Amino acid sequence: ILGLGQTFVILTGGIDLSVGAVLALVVVLSGGLLPQLGIVPTILVAMLVGTVLGVVNGLGVTKGNVQPFVMTLGMQGIARGMAYIYTGGMPIPILDQQFLFLGNGYIFNTIPLPAVLFTSLVVICALILRYTAFGRYTYAIGSNAEAARLSGINVELNKIAVYGLCGFMSAVAGVLYASQLAVAPPIAGEGYELDSIAAVVVGGADMFGGEGGIFGTFLGAIIIGSLSNILNLTGVSSFVQKLAKGALIIAAVIIKARGRKQ
Repeated sequence: ILGLGQTFVILTGGIDLSVGAVLALVVVLSGGLLPQLGIVPTILVAMLVGTVLGVVNGLGVTKGNVQPFVMTLGMQGIARGMAYIYTGGMPIPILDQQFLFLGNGYIFNTIPLPAVLFTSLVVICALILRYTAFGRYTYAIGSNAEAARLSGINVELNKIAVYGLCGFMSAVAGVLYASQLAVAPPIAGEGYELDSIAAVVVGGADMFGGEGGIFGTFLGAIIIGSLSNILNLTGVSSFVQKLAKGALIIAAVIIKARGRKQ
């Protein structure tokens, strides 16, 4: 799910390094607010927080002229710090069974509910990119932002919307994370930005923008997930797994760059 939001950002030629930290903040807020507000208000607050942080990223990139790498890296520190401040560094247990059903429930006692939610989001995002003006503008901005601006596209507004969408996806992922684990730790999502970027890049997206797609990210996520499972089953250290994922990103970017030159 993080990769879906990251796809939109990378298609515009940007990058979001704050997705894991935003997820963590949403996770701890979900755990902390659930006993007080109930399920629906808690989820709405979580979605709002994630979206607002994404919009702030977009405003920093567009209005503040801050490089996406720098802006989202700063937001990573802010969101992660807020998560630790909110919890005091301690995980929050989640006991609401209805909330836990979101991450652990099954439809017809067969199909995992998180898989249905993820598949639905994949289809929705693919339709947005393919059949809406917003999707076409996203590709146009990544291909040539100046040409897009001269064509009448509001580049700044669309970039803000893209980062807002990425923040929203981080919030969705955060809610599912909390409901699956039944606990809300501030350490949640560490390293997830690497996984989300890896899924997008391995799925065929160009880090310079303008090329890629949701189904490519979907396949990239399957590859990354399968790689992690294989390494876990073979007893490979988690430290080595990070090395493998980093090497995979570099290899995918090099292959894409060589193909562009040819």
